[in-house]
Amino acid sequence: MTQLFSPLTLRQLTLPNRIAVSPMCQYSAKEGMANDWHLVHLGSRAVGGAGLVIIEATAVSANGRISPEDLGIWSDAHVEPLRRITRFIEAQGSVAGIQLAHAGRKASTWRPWLGKHGSVPIAEGGWTPVGPSSIAFDPQHAIPEMLDEAGIAAVVQAFVRGAERALAAGFKVAEVHAAHGYLLHQFLSPLSNQRQDGYGGSFENRIRLLLEVAQAVRGVWPEELPLLVRLSATDWVEDGWNSDETVELARRLKALGVDLIDVSSGGTAANAEIPVGPGYQTQFAERVRREAGIATGTVGMITEAVQAEHILRTGQADLILLARELLRDPYWPLHAAEDLRESAVAWPPQYVRAAHRDTPLRPVSGVPD
Repeated sequence: MTQLFSPLTLRQLTLPNRIAVSPMCQYSAKEGMANDWHLVHLGSRAVGGAGLVIIEATAVSANGRISPEDLGIWSDAHVEPLRRITRFIEAQGSVAGIQLAHAGRKASTWRPWLGKHGSVPIAEGGWTPVGPSSIAFDPQHAIPEMLDEAGIAAVVQAFVRGAERALAAGFKVAEVHAAHGYLLHQFLSPLSNQRQDGYGGSFENRIRLLLEVAQAVRGVWPEELPLLVRLSATDWVEDGWNSDETVELARRLKALGVDLIDVSSGGTAANAEIPVGPGYQTQFAERVRREAGIATGTVGMITEAVQAEHILRTGQADLILLARELLRDPYWPLHAAEDLRESAVAWPPQYVRAAHRDTPLRPVSGVPD
């Protein structure tokens, strides 16, 4: 069997293969509610054969949304619409995961396809974001309100309540979002965190909030189910968060019961120069896996089945997360199985007649197509 289509067991949960849908915001919710778009978008990736389907960054508080149109899990009312999605994902043989998130100073922004940059004005449905320090992401973003200790404690509890609701909605994997310049990453990075209290300054202080969140979420997430954390391995800026710190943080997270680090990069500095190219982030996943002794996932311009198989076979990661490639082709896993000659993977019976481009279609019951 290929590595890509071998199962991955985390705690008592087994993923059917090593392909995961990376969380991708759809900017299509109203008041945080999942709707038919989310059902079809996420459900089609499960039909396409992904072993793990992680839904988009789902805000644990209303002011933690990246945009006013993001999904939310700050209310019990959000549970049932999400449960509808998890039921369908599981019916296709995939596992449903959720990314719990708070955007911090990068909250209250426009939908990307509107062509507008920066913060949505309060008069047009936006709000004042919060952050570790009163430092805006860039001149087009609003200056955030600095969180006090009570605000920080409220953030921790928001993640806990979000995890409890995620469990009620049927999710089997929870991922804490601490990457891409959002709130927990903002506390990690000295570029965005210039506090002078116990949550700023030293490495120990800057990682404090994430460790508190991870420990609190692990405390309510079932022992038999895995907890993931997404980290940006580097800010790609001198004097920013770096890969040495990421490795040490991963060690601390493992000790708290985190099962896999979803390794990405960037997002805190608007002026970062990132050397984007095929597999440009896998080096970080490999280093965390080797030096921290924890399972890792990798993401970033992974487009070919042989590329994904190579990453796994050479020990660079345990899980392949795909984003844009799965937007282009929801059935990438099924096509990858064909490319790798993985005969154990089958198309849904509803699609079998049209699944293979080189196989002539035959009429059913004498009725031609």
